[in-house]
Amino acid sequence: MSEEAHASQQAENGVYEADADSGFLPAIELPKQLPSGAIGIADMADAFGVTHRTLHFYEEKGLLKAGRIGLMRVYDREQAQRMAIINACRETGMPIIIIQELMKDLAKASSRREADSIFQHFLEIRRRELQAEQSTILRQIGQLGSLIGQLNGDEDETNDNRQNEVLTKLELQCISLIAEGYSSTRLTHAMEKTPAEIAALEAGIISKLGTNNRFQAVAKAIMLGIVET
Repeated sequence: MSEEAHASQQAENGVYEADADSGFLPAIELPKQLPSGAIGIADMADAFGVTHRTLHFYEEKGLLKAGRIGLMRVYDREQAQRMAIINACRETGMPIIIIQELMKDLAKASSRREADSIFQHFLEIRRRELQAEQSTILRQIGQLGSLIGQLNGDEDETNDNRQNEVLTKLELQCISLIAEGYSSTRLTHAMEKTPAEIAALEAGIISKLGTNNRFQAVAKAIMLGIVET
């Protein structure tokens, strides 16, 4: 049966088909406004906050596959689940080529647990990339502050290769974790300290480095070689 005849028969029977080749997929929450059953392209675009062209682009890249009901382009729940994964990855800035690799690996998953593990692996890689970028950005911010200070005739306090006071071993551990992207809440678990103790540690580091906040403290610590990028 030709593709055109097959599509016509599907339309007459009120069914559609989008090739399912995903294996198992991670359990990413779907938008609540998605309709049950066949999902029209307009509903798909609205639910995920993207344009029709974006969906077409993902299809061109082999990330999504649309079916048909007559002339209407539709997606099933599996494709919506794929879109949820794609959308989540794109919000982290993950490149399309990496998402393609992710989907290929997920197609080989033999269980939901394996799919979750694959997805987590890709997310961890992206997090490390962002942490590296964050360190670079913080260092650049510190350098900008130094240059601006020089232009204003101020004493350069951010690039004098010394700390106002020596950081303790605990403070060094704390600033290193902050540089890795740890929030104050996460620090309490990692360092086994109370929120008040972590707040005091951060305040001490900020004061000793002569900065105004934890981000400036990280930037200066990197510039002074206290923390490695």
